[in-house]
Amino acid sequence: MLALGMGGPASAQVAADAAQALAKRNDCFKCHAVDKTKKGPAYKRIAARLKTKPDAVEVIVQHVTTGPMIELPDGSNENHKIIDTRDPAELRNLALWILSL
Repeated sequence: MLALGMGGPASAQVAADAAQALAKRNDCFKCHAVDKTKKGPAYKRIAARLKTKPDAVEVIVQHVTTGPMIELPDGSNENHKIIDTRDPAELRNLALWILSL
């Protein structure tokens, strides 16, 4: 486990390997990368936008579990893919990993 060493919502422990494995199993890296924009924003950009918000973890979990409509860089819209787990610990760990970047 990796301690995040930051205040706010991500001041917990994160299992980076488990979070990356969950993202890989769900093809998240097809649209997202850690540090560059692909079809979706870079995880570092998401983290920068959300990490100071007290509900950042909940925002990310809701986003990946409800499939909201998203706008793509080309101006088209589609529903975000719903992640294939309902395990709250896995979802929280994924959100914390994103916020740790």
